[in-house]
Amino acid sequence: MSQQQVTYNEDNIRSLDWREHIRIRPGMYIGKLGDGSTPDDGIYVLVKEVIDNCIDEYVMGYGKNIDVSVKDGVVEVRDYGRGIPLGKVIDCVSQINTGGKYDSKAFKKSVGLNGVGTKAVNALSSYFKVQAIREGETKIAEFETGNITKDHKLGKTSENNGTLVVFRPDETIFRNYRFRTEYLEQQLWNYAYLNAGLKINFNGKIFHSKNGLLDMLSNKTQTEQLRYPIIHISGEDIEVAMSHGNHYGEQYYSFVNGQNTTQGGTHLNAFKEAIVSVLRKFYNKTFDPKDIRSSIVAAISVRVEEPVFESQTKTKLGSQDMGPQGPSVRKFVTDFLEKELDNFLHKNEAVAKELLRRIQQSERERKEIAGIKKLANERAKKANLHNKKLRDCRLHLNDAVKKGDEDRRLGSTVFITEGDSASGSITKARDVELQAVFSLRGKPLNCFGMTKKIVYQNEELNLLQHALNIENDLEDLRFNRVVIATDADVDGMHIRLLLLTFFLQFFPDLVRTGHLFILQTPLFRVRDKKATYYCYSDAEKQEAIRKLRGKAEITRFKGLGEISPGEFKDFINENIRLEPVVLQADADLEKILSYYMGKNTPERQEFIIDNLRVELDEIEDDIEIREALGGEMPVDEAEEAMA
Repeated sequence: MSQQQVTYNEDNIRSLDWREHIRIRPGMYIGKLGDGSTPDDGIYVLVKEVIDNCIDEYVMGYGKNIDVSVKDGVVEVRDYGRGIPLGKVIDCVSQINTGGKYDSKAFKKSVGLNGVGTKAVNALSSYFKVQAIREGETKIAEFETGNITKDHKLGKTSENNGTLVVFRPDETIFRNYRFRTEYLEQQLWNYAYLNAGLKINFNGKIFHSKNGLLDMLSNKTQTEQLRYPIIHISGEDIEVAMSHGNHYGEQYYSFVNGQNTTQGGTHLNAFKEAIVSVLRKFYNKTFDPKDIRSSIVAAISVRVEEPVFESQTKTKLGSQDMGPQGPSVRKFVTDFLEKELDNFLHKNEAVAKELLRRIQQSERERKEIAGIKKLANERAKKANLHNKKLRDCRLHLNDAVKKGDEDRRLGSTVFITEGDSASGSITKARDVELQAVFSLRGKPLNCFGMTKKIVYQNEELNLLQHALNIENDLEDLRFNRVVIATDADVDGMHIRLLLLTFFLQFFPDLVRTGHLFILQTPLFRVRDKKATYYCYSDAEKQEAIRKLRGKAEITRFKGLGEISPGEFKDFINENIRLEPVVLQADADLEKILSYYMGKNTPERQEFIIDNLRVELDEIEDDIEIREALGGEMPVDEAEEAMA
């Protein structure tokens, strides 16, 4: 059998210019793309790349204020630093490997040393504008997808020195994107905490911190739920804040040169090891590391010369040394804690005693649960989990991480469903390579207020944690996205709440790290002979009816099982709509769970009654609109709506 001849000569060799390379391979520069539903989606990386430049100016002592505006998908960032040198404005946003940060004297401990940041923003934006103001003169340049469209002449201005960047992410790359305020605010608060004294104005709201990481932990936790006052210690190039609570798991916030390293790295690993080492020596006991770190909430920030990150998006520190002439990161962090944390505990006896009690409590709980856990693991094996409960996929999160496959890592998903029909539809429609399905049997237990023993004693909850592989450590999680996929009826909503309670009660870090989602599925199908619209809300349904302008056939999906596998495929592929479960910085988990899952209170009853009135008003409006358009609401739909 002859092989087909393929020509390979000079005509096959192609050179890409800077903008083509970024637009063809955006993942190399900003990680994943996404639509804004997760905090590490590309649109937030674009915002970060622009603000990082403003922060570097502040760190160098120029400009104490930054104005940020995000409206209708357009981002504006204005700092009051020195401003880009006017003759280099265009080069700095359109020439790779061009920037002031290569001068290590000027930006010794900066995040952005690769000369790519704003160029990537420019290339990936349908509109991009940069304006530099220096000593009464200004230079403006405008671009579209990296191509310059207007090169303005130098002009006079009375504005203060600084730089303005305006951009709109390109919708052909970031499809159906939407900026979520909670993610932007989280991002801006981190900047404020790590740069005490800086003031950020975001859409009229001020972000400002006086006490750095102390303020961060104070705002991210309920102080009354902490076992002892936050320990806050700092030195040259390092700042640490920590305490222990009564929650499950370990909660860390780590930063390098102001960059939120969400995947940790050498500095966070060094911190975890140092905490164990210091406390063992202080108490002269060989505590298990898990007992020392159980229920910890901590933040660490270090500044490193010329940091090396393991990806372009700088989410994990790979540097082993603090700088060319400095100590190793591990030694630097360990030496600091061995001195400063040890001194703190000797000076604060009450804190030291309460910390010891928290460690001893964790030790007792671990030993108490050990026997139950062993029996539960044996039951899980006998239940033949992977054949009965979990329709597994071929590639898991850790496999993708080992292979360095970013797209597959991000796409690794498990759908948690209830009922054979729903599970069957998703199973037939899924991508068997990356998507798994876990089937619940009926409603899970309401575990609010219970201890972790119940997770092992209750077969359904035990099998679920085994399917996710989180019984020992969240780092072993088998799927990047854990998606709750329940019907949009009363029973489905109740199951959703029960699952949320399970995760928030026992695995809150799964939520905090952005792994938990709610699957959005269409409520209606509106169609005629020419077109079909799948609608996720009443508003979308009314819009579809207006577009068709006639007696369209309207189907109300009462459950996931009613959606055929052929249709379902369109809702769980690249067009999937996921609503992230987000914990606000000041969220009080105990209060939230008590309100929704505890005993009925007058406050909750009043909430239900008020919202029921609103729902009935919306139903009446819906009927009036349908009648005005000349359509009739099917009898079964009307009866269901008014029931």
